[in-house]
Amino acid sequence: MINKKADYEDFPLKTYDKVRYGDTDSQGHVNNAVFSTFLETGRSELFYQMNLLGDENIMFGLVSVKLNLISEITWPGTVEIGTAITKIGNSSISFFHGLYQKGKLVALAEAVSVRMDETTRKSKSLSDEMKEELEKYLMA
Repeated sequence: MINKKADYEDFPLKTYDKVRYGDTDSQGHVNNAVFSTFLETGRSELFYQMNLLGDENIMFGLVSVKLNLISEITWPGTVEIGTAITKIGNSSISFFHGLYQKGKLVALAEAVSVRMDETTRKSKSLSDEMKEELEKYLMA
């Protein structure tokens, strides 16, 4: 999936983040470690829209990220973040992300988050209602 060509308009969830001067490195472009922060913005926006961030004693932990850097991101400006779900598991959610600047694809990524109980630190199943809501963000 990560080699898939994706247009920003194809994603069911679209958001953006501001590029901060502090995101840049000595070479004048955004440090590659910051790309993961932009991906987090996309996933967090989805969790926020679904009202999944306020559950008592429940969290979503990131367990995997595969990131292909295609082009640099520069300051000043914004980054457009496309987010989709590719698979809904028992307690896990697989994501596909595209990062864009000025309409140009700069990165593609796959990520997996797992719903877990903060006290036991064990995975916790997604409810049928959650799975149904998550299906709205599926991308083939």
